[in-house]
Amino acid sequence: MSESAAPLVNRIEGPAPEVSVSNDMVRRGLFVAPVLIAVCGVIWGLDGALSSAYAIALVLVNFALAAGLMATTARISLALMMGAVLVGYVIRLALIFLAVYVVKDAGWISLPALGATIIVTHLGLLVWEMKYVSMSLTYPGLKPTRQTTATN
Repeated sequence: MSESAAPLVNRIEGPAPEVSVSNDMVRRGLFVAPVLIAVCGVIWGLDGALSSAYAIALVLVNFALAAGLMATTARISLALMMGAVLVGYVIRLALIFLAVYVVKDAGWISLPALGATIIVTHLGLLVWEMKYVSMSLTYPGLKPTRQTTATN
C-alpha cells in the first residue's frame, strides 16, 4: 500500500512537542502550587491545603499521562494515536474520578478545595500555556525564544 493511500498508518518520527509542552505545564504547575495550596489553606484550613496538594498532583500527572500517551502512540501510527487520545481522555477522566472517590470520605479531605483546585489548575495551566505554544509547523510545541530564532 502506498504512503498516500494509507496516511493513518504512517508514524511520526522526531521529537515529541507534546512532551515539551506537558513538561512546561508541569513546571508552571509546580511554580504556582505553593500559592494555590496557601489560598486553600487560608480558606479551608489544613484539610484544604492537603486537598489542594492532592488535586495539583492529580492534574500534573494527568497532563504527563496525556503527553506520554500521545508521544508513545504517534511513533507507532497516527490512527493509534487518535484512538489513544480519545480513549485515553475517557480513561484519564475515570482515573481522576477514582482518585477523588477513594479519598472522598477521608478525614483530611475538603471536597470544595479539591474540586476547586482540580478545575482551577486544569483550566489555569491550559490558558497560561496558550501564551507559550507555537501554532507553527516550523516550531511545533513551545515557541522558540528570541535567542533560538537569532541563531537559526
